[in-house]
Amino acid sequence: MPTAHFRAVGYFHGFRPSDAAYRAALLDPAVYSFRPRSQVETDPSFKQLIPYVVLKCGPELFHYRRGAAGTEARLRAKRSVGIGGHISEADAAGGSDPYQTGMLREVTEEVAIGCGYSERLYGFINDDSTPVGSVHLGVVHLFELESPNALPGEDALVGTGFEPMDTLWQAREEFETWSQFVLAELLGHVSR
Repeated sequence: MPTAHFRAVGYFHGFRPSDAAYRAALLDPAVYSFRPRSQVETDPSFKQLIPYVVLKCGPELFHYRRGAAGTEARLRAKRSVGIGGHISEADAAGGSDPYQTGMLREVTEEVAIGCGYSERLYGFINDDSTPVGSVHLGVVHLFELESPNALPGEDALVGTGFEPMDTLWQAREEFETWSQFVLAELLGHVSR
């Protein structure tokens, strides 16, 4: 999506909770376009929508460290509580909601969830202070799992498991900024 559209809808830095009007305006399929990643990975005039799925079971979150097999070299060795990735043009084939199709594809590629869960759009993340953040916009989904049952499906996710949010917060400096924003929001460490 053009960054100008993001600014027109309502620019923010950090985490923004979801509401129906903002979601509809920001995720309007009419403003989507598919461009080669090589063109947009360093062009801040576009924001790539990135599903960022947080797996939560009670007070615990699934977390991992980004391993050497990951495609985003700028985030390697960082810890994360979010699963997801780029929506592709193939996600638009045959479906009415390319974003939802891509989000679910990314989840099933990255983890195997071995229990029931509910899903809701939780909010959005923007961090223009980093080269990665300046070209991406996170769309945070919260999956509430019935049990802490998720296994990595990719070699890029190492050191996986579930831990209490308070424990993860204590190690927040090890996490990518998007995860720090989500942890702060979930724990109520954000003032508005």
